[in-house]
Amino acid sequence: MADAARRAGRVYLVGAGPGDPGLLTVRAAELLARCDVVVYDYLAEKSLLRQVPPHAERIYVGKTGAHKGASARQERIHEVLIERARRGLEVVRLKGGDPFVFGRGGEEAEELAAAGVAFEVVPGVSSAVAVPAYAGIPVTHRDHNTAMAVVTGHEDPSRPEGRTDWIALAGLAARGGTVVILMGMKHLRRNLDFLIEAGAPPEVPTAVIQQGTRAEQRTLVAPLAEAADAVEREGIKPPAVVVVGQVVALRERIAWFERRPLAGRRVLVTRAADAAPSMERALLELGAEPVTLPTLEIQPPLDPRPLQEAACRLGTFDWVVLGSANAVAALFAALHAQGLDARAFGAARIGCVGTGTARALEAHGLRADLIPDEHVSDQLAADLIARGISGRRVLLPQAAQGRDALTRMLRDAGATVEVVTAYRTAAPNRPDPDALRQLREGRIDTLTFASPSSVRHLAAMLGEEELRRVAARATVACIGQITAEAARQLGLPV
Repeated sequence: MADAARRAGRVYLVGAGPGDPGLLTVRAAELLARCDVVVYDYLAEKSLLRQVPPHAERIYVGKTGAHKGASARQERIHEVLIERARRGLEVVRLKGGDPFVFGRGGEEAEELAAAGVAFEVVPGVSSAVAVPAYAGIPVTHRDHNTAMAVVTGHEDPSRPEGRTDWIALAGLAARGGTVVILMGMKHLRRNLDFLIEAGAPPEVPTAVIQQGTRAEQRTLVAPLAEAADAVEREGIKPPAVVVVGQVVALRERIAWFERRPLAGRRVLVTRAADAAPSMERALLELGAEPVTLPTLEIQPPLDPRPLQEAACRLGTFDWVVLGSANAVAALFAALHAQGLDARAFGAARIGCVGTGTARALEAHGLRADLIPDEHVSDQLAADLIARGISGRRVLLPQAAQGRDALTRMLRDAGATVEVVTAYRTAAPNRPDPDALRQLREGRIDTLTFASPSSVRHLAAMLGEEELRRVAARATVACIGQITAEAARQLGLPV
């Protein structure tokens, strides 16, 4: 039955949430990870597309925004959804916010039902609720209101078919209720003026929240009668959510998102694609917007036999020294390829350069015996020497052309060190053009580097002169002195 259903195809009308990728639902993430086709709007956060399988077809159908002029007619969207489903494909229709809150999801569901195409609706976190919440504005509060209304700002409130609804909204605002206007920036002045004409108090607090739930979120608060002028003066641009009501005043006490340590900063993450997510999550929690541009790819060694042979002899070493999560992954891949597991370590003790490497080791059921306080290889070598390394056998799986300082320090202290290539790093063939564009336009506040190769590869992508120009306007942050020195050699101010 499952195979038959798969052959029949299905469309999933999925809400992507308001922008913060952390607000994607579990069901939505599950469907993105297995879909054959994703059809997405400009309001759907682009980083979510990284969850889509590499083989999946990506179809952009947005109505406005950065891709202005490249939008598809609604009828064409219906045709695409139906045609792909009839080919037996699983299609995710990814829409910003919630598909049934001014997202035309209802129209698409009607067309799918009429065509006999199976579909499922996956609600998303609506910007009508989430964006005010990120600005510190609860849309309901028992001390202030008992009702809220959500309206689209596209419709002309003076037209007969919408006049009654907008008069009711004005009455709601007059009684202390909350009015949330979505897609209201184009006709903001007209809409706010009509609310006042229809009876809303001119002094009622009004918030206009730009790029809500994203790092560049900005919130403007003014009386209803002054809000349109304030928006023009401050240069607030769409997409934005407008909130009218007494609850807006609560923002002074409970605003939280824009007060986080890195709020409003764009941070370039240059780590390999599989290592970037942990840093992205940490940056998001601090209020930053991570812009991910992997500058290296992790590849297996040209000759895997030395690592495999060393893996078979793990128990003969006194210490196994691991300098990165990549080294951990490569070593365990070599073990598993030969039917071995963590028991192969025997009595060997394990040293890890940092806590990230140690966490990668713990994922395989082992804990590090030594992690230096300062997460650099020289300090790890010093700590090993202090424990008495003379006469000990040490295995060091590392990157091809890795630094030899740690090896030299241990050998000078009397250890026998066997160095094997665990992996190679290479520059990606197709760097993300959007991240490169943001760099060149000076839209990145901080550049982060985790290894010397990440610095060199970014210089190769941009050109050394261009990288120096970009870095002069940003903060350059490096993990460890070795990486910092590589950046300084290229003229970057660390």
